[in-house]
Amino acid sequence: MSIEQKSRVMLFPKIGKFIIIFVAIAFVVIGTRAYQLYQYVFQENIKNNYILYISDGTTFQQISDSLHINNVLINEKAFKWISKKKSYRAAIKPGRYLFEIGMNTNQVVNMLRAGIQEPVDVTFNNVRFKEDLAGKVSKYLWADSISILNLFSNKKLITEFGFNTETFRTMFIPNTYEFYWTTSAKEFAARMKIEYDNFWNADRKAKAKKLNLSPEEVIILASIVQSETVKKDELKRVSGLYINRLKRGILLQADPTIKYAVGDYSLKRVLNKHLEIDSPYNTYKYAGLPPGPIMFPETSAIDAVLNYEQHKYLYMCAKEDFSGYHNFAKTLSQHNRNAAKYRAALNKNKIWK
Repeated sequence: MSIEQKSRVMLFPKIGKFIIIFVAIAFVVIGTRAYQLYQYVFQENIKNNYILYISDGTTFQQISDSLHINNVLINEKAFKWISKKKSYRAAIKPGRYLFEIGMNTNQVVNMLRAGIQEPVDVTFNNVRFKEDLAGKVSKYLWADSISILNLFSNKKLITEFGFNTETFRTMFIPNTYEFYWTTSAKEFAARMKIEYDNFWNADRKAKAKKLNLSPEEVIILASIVQSETVKKDELKRVSGLYINRLKRGILLQADPTIKYAVGDYSLKRVLNKHLEIDSPYNTYKYAGLPPGPIMFPETSAIDAVLNYEQHKYLYMCAKEDFSGYHNFAKTLSQHNRNAAKYRAALNKNKIWK
């Protein structure tokens, strides 16, 4: 074997060693990177439970900044890398998103890309005016109070739902409902119509028909009943009283309707001057039910009307002990005695209006 041939033989083992070393290093590097990427995708990446609100026009940088400021992510680089790989920057969807401990980056980005929102419970009760309703609901939803308030003057929409401008308020039954934060005012109204229809099941409709009242009229009466008493255990008795008056064709003479017509619910005493106001809501002047509800009655009041207490009472007056309960009477003379006791209590406590 020549010297040249020997040199070649000696060289090949050296080259082979370098190749083996290079391949080994490459495998280590690739393996390390692969493990890192695996962790980026599947390793838990949420430090704290967090609700993220994304509005129209929100940028990816703003989202990242919010997550950083609120110390949400364990590995921010992983979130940015997965977001880039899944083209999330070009697929940002508005919404209310829940980041929960235990979620990995892949789950987070998939949730955001798909727009899988966390619903919010919308509760409204103790609502008297439509302005109150708009204010309460807008605290939970994307829809602002003005857009919700505008629903009540949208005659086209109101007609489509089967109401008029006065009875439209009966469609909004106080309760707790689950919505997405991105709900618009019209979507809110559409959902309320669905809930209204669901509430008026066959059983409730049958009871309303037996009373010779429409569902809207039942709610109008319920609004008066709920305005008359804060005591739940009186609702059915008060309901029975007004149903007795309706059946006999007697003026309802409900003080809460006067307060509504005057626009002052702080009145402690309804005076003769208040009874003279010319309003379709003045039940001292106009027979039957007013054209619309005087508040948004709760389901307990509506069901109290449908399941009213049967008795012969025609009159009621607040008790003189200011307990919130009432004295009920079958005759006018009995009622006048009860009213005299209440007026005396008002005078004694120097309550003049």
